[in-house]
Amino acid sequence: MGEKGTVWLPEGVSTLAPEIDSLFYFVFWVSVVLFLGVVSTMAYLAFRYRRRSPREIPAPVKESTLLEVAWVTVPVILVLIVFNWGFKSFIALGVAPPDTYDIQVRGRQWLWEFEYPNGTIATNELRVPVDRPVRLIMSSTDVIHSFYVPVFRVKQDVVPNRYTNVWFEATRTGEFDLFCTEYCGTQHSGMLAKVIVLSQGEFDAWVESGGGDLENLPLPEYGAMLYQQQACFTCHSTDGSVTIGPSFQGLFGSQRQLANGQTVVADENYIRESILDPQAKLVQGFPPVMPASYSALNERQVSALIAFIQEQQ
Repeated sequence: MGEKGTVWLPEGVSTLAPEIDSLFYFVFWVSVVLFLGVVSTMAYLAFRYRRRSPREIPAPVKESTLLEVAWVTVPVILVLIVFNWGFKSFIALGVAPPDTYDIQVRGRQWLWEFEYPNGTIATNELRVPVDRPVRLIMSSTDVIHSFYVPVFRVKQDVVPNRYTNVWFEATRTGEFDLFCTEYCGTQHSGMLAKVIVLSQGEFDAWVESGGGDLENLPLPEYGAMLYQQQACFTCHSTDGSVTIGPSFQGLFGSQRQLANGQTVVADENYIRESILDPQAKLVQGFPPVMPASYSALNERQVSALIAFIQEQQ
């Protein structure tokens, strides 16, 4: 929630947050006042006009024109205030400033991929500069996802075969949670990421470095990072536990029973084929749910994953 958050809302860390929060609390406190007013009036009337004797006949009640006008007019005024306020906030959320820094976002089961204008690609870590408007141009490679960063007060569906966009301007540096809030399959709850807000200088240096030049790492170490970045952990454990797919522990060199009855050895060629064409040789007992999007990995990335799997003995 953050040190400046409340019981109802987390800390606001974008230029949009104050306006959204003000509208929320206006609706909240008006609702509280109306609720208490209605309930206390009901309690008073129930007590004041209770029937005191079985033979008592209540006197006819004459309608009050003033009261009827009031309970129509006051709600209409409140609704118009909320509509006008909400519409202005909606426009502010939907129309990005002309000087935004644009980042391409791709959602897929079950990770977020971010591509920067210079070609730098990051997975599950969105790095942005502080005090600068950022626009995300988003699409999905499979099913509907939903991009949600609570501290920025932004949420937008990410839809296959079309682009949606959302913008924000972070007001301080730090690391914040990013969620998918549209059920997108068995590992939906594991589709988590981070937004890392950096100073302009730190952000420029990171982008120019190509995201840290990870490809120069030794293959097993690079493979371990890809295991996290490509969200392999959502389906393949490294401790022997079986989830959506086979565990990587003891996988390399083992005999694999396929769905068609054949048996293969999990060597380098088998693992490479399983990454690039996951439906080619389905292991018995596991559903064919691995997406074909991993075919976009380059040769060094595939080699790194194979080296990482080889070490999981």
